[in-house]
Amino acid sequence: MILSIFVRQESKRVKTKELIKSTGATFTPKGLADYLTSRILSYVDREDVSVLDPACGDGELLLSMGEHLAARNIDFILNGYDLNNEYLSIAKERSYQFGELKIKLVNGDFLEVVDINHNQLALNFFGAKANGINESVDIVIANPPYVRTQILGTEQAQLLAQKFDLKGRVDLYYPFLIAMTASLKKGGIIGVITSNRYLSTKSGESVRKFLNENFEILEIVDLGDTKLFDAAVLPAIFIGRKRGNAKTISDAAKFIKIYEELNGYNGDLKPAANIYEVLDTSDSGYFNVNGKRFKKTDGVLICRTTKGYSWELLSDSESLWVNKIDNNASCLVGDLFKVRVGIKTTADKVFINDEWDKLGTEKPEVSLLKDLISQENIGRWGTTAKATLQILYPHYNKDGNKTTIDIEQFPKAKKYFEKFEARLKERKYLIDAGRKWFELWVPHNPDFWNLPKLVFPDISLSPRFYFDEGGKLVNGNCYWIVAEMKESVEKLLLIQGVSNSKLMTKYHDLVFNNKLYSGRRRYFTQYVERYPLPDCNSPISQAIIEIVKKLNTENNARKITLLEEQLEIKVAEAFGVSPIFKLD
Repeated sequence: MILSIFVRQESKRVKTKELIKSTGATFTPKGLADYLTSRILSYVDREDVSVLDPACGDGELLLSMGEHLAARNIDFILNGYDLNNEYLSIAKERSYQFGELKIKLVNGDFLEVVDINHNQLALNFFGAKANGINESVDIVIANPPYVRTQILGTEQAQLLAQKFDLKGRVDLYYPFLIAMTASLKKGGIIGVITSNRYLSTKSGESVRKFLNENFEILEIVDLGDTKLFDAAVLPAIFIGRKRGNAKTISDAAKFIKIYEELNGYNGDLKPAANIYEVLDTSDSGYFNVNGKRFKKTDGVLICRTTKGYSWELLSDSESLWVNKIDNNASCLVGDLFKVRVGIKTTADKVFINDEWDKLGTEKPEVSLLKDLISQENIGRWGTTAKATLQILYPHYNKDGNKTTIDIEQFPKAKKYFEKFEARLKERKYLIDAGRKWFELWVPHNPDFWNLPKLVFPDISLSPRFYFDEGGKLVNGNCYWIVAEMKESVEKLLLIQGVSNSKLMTKYHDLVFNNKLYSGRRRYFTQYVERYPLPDCNSPISQAIIEIVKKLNTENNARKITLLEEQLEIKVAEAFGVSPIFKLD
């Protein structure tokens, strides 16, 4: 079976981290099931419907749908599918109230039986038409598994890729979306809970394209860091109506976005008993839910189809502000520089250490130990003393080419590496590539390390763009931009000033919409390369650069605060908006 990874290891609705990690199983809370059901049915005007949940688990979504349909006196048939027979047994017990003719539960692999080529389900899924079930359904309601296809193993991942024409690293919910679409009648409604990653990431571009081509998008609800699930997933709801043969012009899609407020907002808060009450109200703004502050934004979804651009979930005022920034920009970071990810050793515990001196006489040769900038020790205007990391770097540049050291010339390093030889030789991909067993997997160009560069961590609560001229190397949990020409150095300083500003932090949050739990932000290449910049040669840009130069050398905390205020004023002036001294 394509999804044989879904093990039968629990008999009741017990949610464990191990099960969620290995199977992608994330049971739907009742409140969320009822909310999704009510939103789906607001678009349904029929006297009888067939409903499908292709990964129904213990049946929470089907149960909610059945209860709502029964309350509206709508005739229905509920169809559920799951690999875990014990979950299905629970679902059957819970749905007993509807009667045997109202519900059909199948133990098996939905992705195997769906026939995407003929846009219908195989008959062996629903059984004979005598049961009153057609080959396709009116409503799909689902919370499919969240798991990368690569975790399934090579064979299963290849089967999925071949059947659903998948490329690259994708989440399992993508083939589920394709299969669910194939099972849905034209004009049918889908309501699905997935990870929200596809809304903003480069890897989600194919998902956005698929949804835009196959559905009239009705609603997007980004549930952000509301923690409605036990799994460490930021969920989103997609509701759409399947298109007919021709792409019809439809009303603009609506969106709701709700995230915990962690920027220090101290204004008025509207009380709410829970997140579902916040979702149900027509009000937007700030809410107090059990002592936590949440910000709810709503508006019209902008589905950009330009390659590299994500969907925009912005209110009218937010959209005007973002457009003003964009219109006053001269270029993007990606127009000037390539943003690179740092070194990849694929064996960090061997190569990276903050206590090399403790090895005494067994310490590798000093010439091979290089200072390392990493997530742990990078600051906004300098490095911190939290971790003095060094990396054992067995590479150098010879005649313009990256070269691996002759290990025989470095006996101490050789002895050290040999202690970990078995571990390092487990990196079969490196050996297969004709590389030496003690190399780094991604060492980059050794000459670049001595050039001026801008470094920033992948994940951070606030921007930490650090300018380095000290020849430090960059760890794989950070990204970096190198100035290969002397005249490019001031452009790096301009990028540092703009990127470290509160203005660009607000822009980042609005345009890329990629916060994780606890307010942490992701600083992917695809985002930073799209940061807008003012004209590098303008007087305002030159003023920003001079402020940044002072910040990079200043140690007095009060002076740094004053300089950062000056920076905010100049960055705002460069983009024609008001300065931001505190995020809201």
